[in-house]
Amino acid sequence: MLEAKHLTKSFGLVHAVNDISLNVKAGQTYGLVGSDGAGKTTTLRLLVGALRADGGEITICGHDVRRQGEQARANIGYLSQRFSLYEDLTVLENIRFFAELRGLARDEWLPRCLKILDFVGLAEFKERRAGQLSGGMKQKLGLASALVTRPKVLLLDEPTTGVDPVTRQDFWQLIIRIAAGGNVAVLLTTPYMDEASRCHRVGFMRGGRILAEGTPSELRASLEGRIVEARGPSLPELRKTAANIPSVEDVRAFGDKLHLRVAPGRARTVIRDLKGDGAEARLIPPTLEDVFLSLAS
Repeated sequence: MLEAKHLTKSFGLVHAVNDISLNVKAGQTYGLVGSDGAGKTTTLRLLVGALRADGGEITICGHDVRRQGEQARANIGYLSQRFSLYEDLTVLENIRFFAELRGLARDEWLPRCLKILDFVGLAEFKERRAGQLSGGMKQKLGLASALVTRPKVLLLDEPTTGVDPVTRQDFWQLIIRIAAGGNVAVLLTTPYMDEASRCHRVGFMRGGRILAEGTPSELRASLEGRIVEARGPSLPELRKTAANIPSVEDVRAFGDKLHLRVAPGRARTVIRDLKGDGAEARLIPPTLEDVFLSLAS
């Protein structure tokens, strides 16, 4: 559904996107993960055609974005990072606007809009002005507007940033249902590792490049046997002790515990040294956050 090959985009001396390739199939959710400034939003803007790439190719449902822009965009639903709908229009009026903008007649857009509002949980708020919605409801309205034309490719730029945990969970249930239909390819950016773990494939982005890509299981396997969890009465002191062990490559605080990334094959030695100093230590399965921190360091 979506294929990008060797995308590049620079702003002056800044290489925002540097030789990125992506392939997202129907029924698949792809999570693009990275810190602020990694190039995630620029990548989505290139894919939707809002920015022109300096180099590379983008194909949406067989249409080249550069040469067949209108045909390609007709297959795209896009939810930007910031709420960009009309706050003085009602929920239904906003969706109607985007439906008619794509050429849908009233007898086609009205039943479809009502069905989508029911799908995202906004049916009872269809006459409420968008400006009076909560942050989470605004994101659901943005998703509804993106879905009204039944896109084949759905691009979501950090769709749950700034919303409460319950709304974030609700929003993800919608994404899962969309992908489960098997007809839509979903590409989203997110700063949350728990969201990345729900995706079929994940790409870790830094400095405009994708440093690692794969299923969550494949990415976690890259650190198998190398993450040690440690705890003790004084976390700052334990952190200093751990950092001074030669086989420890990195130490990070995770709540009341530490996660230590150790050199391959050295976990048992590190655990023994920590226990010798009175700490509790054990080998644990790596998380995607461990993978992200490893790639970012």
